[in-house]
Amino acid sequence: MSIEESVLERIRALPPEKQKEVLDFVEFLHKKSHTSQPRRSLKGLWADLKVDITEEDITEARREMWGSFPREI
Repeated sequence: MSIEESVLERIRALPPEKQKEVLDFVEFLHKKSHTSQPRRSLKGLWADLKVDITEEDITEARREMWGSFPREI
């Protein structure tokens, strides 16, 4: 017996409300596997904002944020 036949046999043995739950779950799995879009990088998302942050800017921001943070606990 194939997987498809086994699944159908077991679904048919369920009451209608449980069959609906199975259908909802299958639709969720289908949507999850077919609608995943490739993730865009933050640089790509911010490209049209004309923000130009350099490594030097990031280093300076880190110094400002963490400069007075105690080194030893």
